[in-house]
Amino acid sequence: MVTTAPYGAWPSPVDARTVAAHDGRPAFVGVVGDEVWWTEPRPAEGGRRALVRRRADGATESVLPGPWNVRSRVLEYGGQPWAGTVTERGPLVVFSNFADQRLYAYEPDSGAAPRPLTPLSGVGDGLRWVDPVLRPELGEVWCVLEEFTGDRPTDVRRVIAAVPLDGSASEHRAAIRELSDDRHRFVTGPRISPDGRRAAWIAWDHPQMPWDGTLVMVADITPKGEFDGIRPLVGDLGPTAPGGGEAGESVAQIEWAADGSLLFVSDLSGWWELQRIDPDAADDGVVASRGLCPARQEEFGGPLWNVGQRWFLPLENGTLAVIHGHGTTALGILDPVSGELVDAAGPWTEWAPTLAVHGSRVFGIAAGPHSAYEIVELDACTGRARVIAARHADVVDPAYYPRPQIRTFTGPGGRDIHAHIYPPHHPEYAAPEGELPPYVVWAHGGPTGHAPLVLDLELAYFTSRGIGVAVVNYGGSTGYGREYRERLRGQWGVVDVEDCAAVARALADEGGADRARLAIRGGSAGGWTSAASLTATDLYACGTVSYPILDLAGWANGETHDFESRYLESLVGPFAEVPERYRERSPLYRADRITAPFLLLQGMDDVICPPVQCDRFLTEVAGRGIPHAYLAFAGEGHGFRRAETIVRAVEAELSLYAQTFGFARDDVPALELRT
Repeated sequence: MVTTAPYGAWPSPVDARTVAAHDGRPAFVGVVGDEVWWTEPRPAEGGRRALVRRRADGATESVLPGPWNVRSRVLEYGGQPWAGTVTERGPLVVFSNFADQRLYAYEPDSGAAPRPLTPLSGVGDGLRWVDPVLRPELGEVWCVLEEFTGDRPTDVRRVIAAVPLDGSASEHRAAIRELSDDRHRFVTGPRISPDGRRAAWIAWDHPQMPWDGTLVMVADITPKGEFDGIRPLVGDLGPTAPGGGEAGESVAQIEWAADGSLLFVSDLSGWWELQRIDPDAADDGVVASRGLCPARQEEFGGPLWNVGQRWFLPLENGTLAVIHGHGTTALGILDPVSGELVDAAGPWTEWAPTLAVHGSRVFGIAAGPHSAYEIVELDACTGRARVIAARHADVVDPAYYPRPQIRTFTGPGGRDIHAHIYPPHHPEYAAPEGELPPYVVWAHGGPTGHAPLVLDLELAYFTSRGIGVAVVNYGGSTGYGREYRERLRGQWGVVDVEDCAAVARALADEGGADRARLAIRGGSAGGWTSAASLTATDLYACGTVSYPILDLAGWANGETHDFESRYLESLVGPFAEVPERYRERSPLYRADRITAPFLLLQGMDDVICPPVQCDRFLTEVAGRGIPHAYLAFAGEGHGFRRAETIVRAVEAELSLYAQTFGFARDDVPALELRT
């Protein structure tokens, strides 16, 4: 029997604690001997990342107890935080611990505690490590070293370094060997050729972001394990770099093939495509590369937000495991000779950019519209894919899950806008005849990123209560080629705002949403888009703004971390040339235009979007008569990881919508709005 009740007032078994308990996803899958290892979130344990192993018998266990937190802070977004191998004593893993950012070595079967490999540093934010590669034959681990040279966030250098496994560098910085020079501001970890004679890595410089222009660097490895003859192989840093081309070339990943050729993903064609190059021929002046799966108009790579991301890996028989797609992604096996590509069958629509291989088996992390992220094994010989760990379990009846619609809307100038639409859905409730549902537009972060088509219990929290959600992959999002991605160049705060508004208006024009009950929400860059939208239009009745950028000039002049400190030069324009644009678009200087209630959420330890921007914004809003609330969370950084924080934030957001849209909720604390 279906009960009639207003949209937004429906009861739901998807409560905030359920959302918090299942926040986050597994990451950084790898193989240690015959075992599969990865990291997993632990919201109930202060948001730490646990290292987990799946033994050969199928049993799964946590490798390190709390408070060990396997997570790197390099570039603040981190990356591959661990590497493992097997010695005569069993598994050996080297990992970055979040609390002190030191590298540790650990032999879990020995009974001994992890031992530090690197020293602490009193300068700035110290020494940080990411993307390790174990070299047991040399008694070392090679990885990216991020070293602060002063107290400012931009006082930093990055090199590839060798750290002794015997712990001799745990007290003395001098015991660490630097392998690369610091000619480039940013580097990834090294990839070692099969014969051990060469290393390759990706590098780029300010003001480029890695999706704008990168170089692939190669070096010869001497018998003493040193780098010699460092030189660029392929890539293009773009017009702002000496000798750069007109557009730049983004190489997102590199790997060596068994024959000594270098495989890489490049967007030179307008799509991230797989290429192959012979370094020996390049040394002779021949720099031609060959596409392995051209002209598909699909992405075989993505934005390098985390150092060590992998969208492809070679298998022992010469084929390649590849993650690819247009909007959604699939895992397939590519024959690089014939170009034939066969995808794994299964319910998954999004594969995280992390892969591992062992023999003919491929391991990845995938999710779908009705399942959360799982550890999946693909047998490349049989084509069979199966879940082997972190298996999705329905914590509520799946009848309460949303039913997504993949849509393409028309924006200003006739441009396409990609979105996922989640109408209100409840198996036992319906709205009164003639009532239109409220809708919340979700703007993803990045902004160079995308919103995947996967099950999200936070999304289900709202749709099962009768609130629709429109997740917009606005212009600037990845997954649709470089042209779509670069719509945001110089247009941040314009195109993203227009695209979100166009989707909201279209839903209302279709009769699928209540035009008087539209909201917008987002975090980080999505928080910027939400705040900018509230200052640019009266379309939205309210908004939720999480850990946002609110003052472009402040963010461009020392109020963020080094990695994104010059990101705005492509998103907005060089500050020295267009300072007025920074002021005109910033919500801080447009606060007088806000007419809708809003909720502002902020982590007090956020060094990417610092709370000082919220403080200034609230000062501008104060006394203007706009109902608002500000929730600041101690111990939280950029993005919320602790269960209690997530519960408070989700319930506060629902209370904002209840008060603004006019429906009753007695299952969440009332959010106090002040003016």
